[in-house]
Amino acid sequence: MDDQAQAPTAGPVLAPASTGSGVGLATKLPPHVWFGVSAIFHYLGPAFAVLLFPHVGVLGMAWLRIATAALIFAPLTHPWRTLARADPPTRLLLLAFGACLAVMNCSFYLALDRLPISLVAAIEFVGTIGVALIGLRSLRNLAALAVAVTGTLLLIDVRWSSDPVGLFWAFLNGALFVGYIVLGHRVARSGAGDGIAGLGAAMAVAFVVVLPIGFRDALPAFFSPPLLIAAIGVGICSSVIPYICDQLAMSRLPRSSFALMLSLLPVTATLIGVIVLRQIPSLGDCLGIALVVAGVAFHKPAR
Repeated sequence: MDDQAQAPTAGPVLAPASTGSGVGLATKLPPHVWFGVSAIFHYLGPAFAVLLFPHVGVLGMAWLRIATAALIFAPLTHPWRTLARADPPTRLLLLAFGACLAVMNCSFYLALDRLPISLVAAIEFVGTIGVALIGLRSLRNLAALAVAVTGTLLLIDVRWSSDPVGLFWAFLNGALFVGYIVLGHRVARSGAGDGIAGLGAAMAVAFVVVLPIGFRDALPAFFSPPLLIAAIGVGICSSVIPYICDQLAMSRLPRSSFALMLSLLPVTATLIGVIVLRQIPSLGDCLGIALVVAGVAFHKPAR
């Protein structure tokens, strides 16, 4: 079925995540705004996380990231009620989404620990191209995709590595990122309105999955308040703000359109490098940014 044709199920199967002015703001702002906020924090979080690897380990950082998000979502979305009230297909969807989040975050950090972030990002973007191709039914949208991909290739230094273990984690993360797009889009359209209730339930599932994996590595953070605060900040930047914004964008964008807009991620990474790290882009980088922006602007989502 074409993803544009997917509609919310008749009758709510998830507890609503928010009401009143919160819903009004979510619907008044264009979905591209929510995606833009997500794209910024998508790279701020990992940048901070890498700095904490020597102190809590890779899996310990993944544990702290997911635990922080789960604890923040729990009192706001009541995940136990969401799972209890969901019908069997939706409950299975939330369980799959939660497991995907847990393994994806772990594999992403394991890849970052061994490979440059540019290579991990390149591999991650490969899968989204396939998602974008599904549903782009017009020549205009295919041309827009081609322009955006060309710009992305200029921005990312795609090179192979001699680290097969790192490549394994990077490709696993890339495959699970596709799963995140597909499952996350279904959760956003599953009857929860903005999908935040479903996201909270999935994050609780992710915490259960990752609980025995990185707890031991995360222990040092509990004896160092500055380290714990830093880890909580990573969790908020990596798994709370961007995932909420993704759900708000997914609920109003076709899945293929959302996948195409992911080509903006290297652009935001370049801009963050200029502002935070004083890394001035080259002429080729500027051309890549212009092509990606042009491709996304030229794309027209189906009604």
